[in-house]
Amino acid sequence: MNNNINDYINYLECERRLAHNTCISYEKDLIDYMLFLKQQNINSINEITKKDIVHYLELLKKENLKITSIARKLTSIKNFHKYLYATGKVKENIALTIERPRLEKKLPNVLTIEEISSLLDIELNTPFDYRNKAMLELLYGTGLRISELLNLKIFDIDFENCIIRCIGKGNKERIVPIGEYVVKYLQEYLNYRSLFLKKKNSDYLFLNNLGTKLSRFSFFKILKKLLQNKNINKEVSPHSIRHSFATHMLECGADLRSIQELLGHSDISTTRIYTHISNIKVKNDYIEYHPRSKK
Repeated sequence: MNNNINDYINYLECERRLAHNTCISYEKDLIDYMLFLKQQNINSINEITKKDIVHYLELLKKENLKITSIARKLTSIKNFHKYLYATGKVKENIALTIERPRLEKKLPNVLTIEEISSLLDIELNTPFDYRNKAMLELLYGTGLRISELLNLKIFDIDFENCIIRCIGKGNKERIVPIGEYVVKYLQEYLNYRSLFLKKKNSDYLFLNNLGTKLSRFSFFKILKKLLQNKNINKEVSPHSIRHSFATHMLECGADLRSIQELLGHSDISTTRIYTHISNIKVKNDYIEYHPRSKK
């Protein structure tokens, strides 16, 4: 069965061209699944039944695994069995009719325009300040995913046409415009970037103090420290800035299709979540400002 997992992961990487971290997540889910099957004395993919998958899901529930984690594992299993059936390795897709658990729709955390302005108000004294300022201005100014931001390379920026090229989910390339603030602070950071290299070579735009690509963990630490310094007491992640970008664009009159293109969403239904956030703001504003909204 391990060979089938390896074949599937290779298919995801080479043919589907999914992100490396996504493939690792699929592989881990499927290894856990296979370990369970072996404990049930199931050693061949042709021996697996729908009941075995249901039994596995019930076991995960008893272990108090989060519903989101169970849903993710089931997605990995369903896609794996779909692949086995499509490639003729099994005669039936036994996972086809298994329903995914219903997830509670949770609206993303967003910062207000005032909070974003405070966060971006970084005093520029050191090369690290210039780097952090450029990163946050770019993140909020474009709505990039954190992985897209940290994978940017020097040649992905076109200052003349005020655009950047980024590679998003599914290895899809998109072109995103950048505004004057972003251009200004990127150029200022580039004046200091050579200090990070320390006689090394790197094409990555944002570097750490060792001259290598900045990690997600390091970025999160930087963001957390800035939030504390600004007394912004919210659960904020790098993705919250992306959400804030989209929400503020919508509130200021941007078309949903334009926001979809900027965010790199393949389906506009993913982008529509921001209309719910905006509607909540409208309702709150009504309650606060209309003279007869409350007694």
